[in-house]
Amino acid sequence: MTLEDDFKNTGGGVDLSAIDQMSFAELFRRGTELLHQGKALEAIPYLKQAHEEEPQDVDAGVNLAGAYILGKKFKKAVSVLEPFSEIYPDNPMIWINLGAAYLGNPVLAKDEDQKRAIAAFEHALELHPTAPSVAYNLGLIYRDRQEYDQAVEWFKKAIQHNPRDQHARNILAKLEAEEESE
Repeated sequence: MTLEDDFKNTGGGVDLSAIDQMSFAELFRRGTELLHQGKALEAIPYLKQAHEEEPQDVDAGVNLAGAYILGKKFKKAVSVLEPFSEIYPDNPMIWINLGAAYLGNPVLAKDEDQKRAIAAFEHALELHPTAPSVAYNLGLIYRDRQEYDQAVEWFKKAIQHNPRDQHARNILAKLEAEEESE
């Protein structure tokens, strides 16, 4: 897909001629700002151009992959992240994003997608034991797989990592109530 194709997906909020004139630093900064503002689709052309100019820059790659994930372009995110996972196997952010990209849409995820996501998330936790949202995401995957004992374990870990995680608490309470009623 070309930069123009990614531009079409932004709703026209990106000036492609301006992107061509921007330095890597400007592209990266603008794309990252848009990503942090929740404008992932608008961020993609900036981050894609930054990644093309500096393909070895891990931060640009991770941010581009994050924008792709938020824009539901999971295969594109995988194609950016997998090479980085080989070059930088000790970077937890690569593995967290790779887990999300492998999983894709949780409702549509196949067994193989879930297993790849689990492996990536578990690797992220080996590198960063309290990585944000990873235990919660593993809990969701195991819940969807109907592997409730493992789901309960991961939601408990999610709460240990973030005691204010009300979503994890609610799901855990529901799972434990269902377990008691059996």
